[in-house]
Amino acid sequence: MIAMFPAVNCLFILPTSGPALAAVGMDRSGTTYIGKYVLNHSFQLPGILMVAIAVLSAFAIVQLFVI
Repeated sequence: MIAMFPAVNCLFILPTSGPALAAVGMDRSGTTYIGKYVLNHSFQLPGILMVAIAVLSAFAIVQLFVI
């Protein structure tokens, strides 16, 4: 269950957290954005990669320590 937590937590994929919204508000270069659609933002690809890496590494750790 701990290994699957990042997959069901929307904070890593949707830009709903305070730091993500603050990053968009403070960016003067325009590279950090929230697009027209909910799933069209600059945090989407890093969030999906982080979820995949976290779930895979957690399953690997569980396989190492389970007897």
